[in-house]
Amino acid sequence: MFERTTFGRTLDILERSMQVASVRRDVIANNLANAGTPNFKRSSISFEAQLGRALASEQEPVIPVKTADPRHVDPFRLRDYQAVQPRRTLDYLSQSDNNGNNVDYDQEVGDALKNQMRYESMAAAVGFEFGQIKKVLS
Repeated sequence: MFERTTFGRTLDILERSMQVASVRRDVIANNLANAGTPNFKRSSISFEAQLGRALASEQEPVIPVKTADPRHVDPFRLRDYQAVQPRRTLDYLSQSDNNGNNVDYDQEVGDALKNQMRYESMAAAVGFEFGQIKKVLS
């Protein structure tokens, strides 16, 4: 019903972001649960930067580029924000303990708090959007 509207697009972006926040919560919980496991490598989720680039690509003017080969990549191609998926990465470069574990408890707790606040902000934004619709319909 709202697929092609600003309202629908906003809700879709908020929904995707909230789903990623849930995945991030699980990854942080896994990192904390394995804080004492020898040779455990922490994981992290990246999503927001990729989503931002996809949304920004819609604002950039599209300049046609002539390529000599169909396999060449068009540098100005539009990115569909709906195709952006969260990316889970393992941190193999850092080491905080002598046993090879790189989980920093304080950092993980801070990340969990930041993630929870982000989720609550998005939930409030969803509530606001539906409140606006309710005002219009009343």
